[in-house]
Amino acid sequence: MITLYHNPRCGKSREGLQLLELLNQPFTIVKYLNEPLSKEELTDIIAKLGIAPIDLVRQKETVWKEQFKGKQLTDEQIIEAMVNHPVLIERPVVVNDQKAVIARPAEKIKSIL
Repeated sequence: MITLYHNPRCGKSREGLQLLELLNQPFTIVKYLNEPLSKEELTDIIAKLGIAPIDLVRQKETVWKEQFKGKQLTDEQIIEAMVNHPVLIERPVVVNDQKAVIARPAEKIKSIL
């Protein structure tokens, strides 16, 4: 099953949603700002993406700049920051079974279908 981790206020996230609808693929939507991810869920997504936790962080967000920028953080601390401040999670993220992609641009979704 395909899962779209979605922020409706984000244009890139809306583009990912539109592409999934056009591809006529069944999928579920998780509005992660309203339904925060657990540490375990986020760790699993990062593993499926095959990236370091820092690569999923929106480092231009105010909360990152004010609370975390310039600090030496462990991967676990970075994940905790995203769990506690979901706005820090890059979007959209699309997961299909054991594969995942940060869908920027939206066409990257096709690579995991």
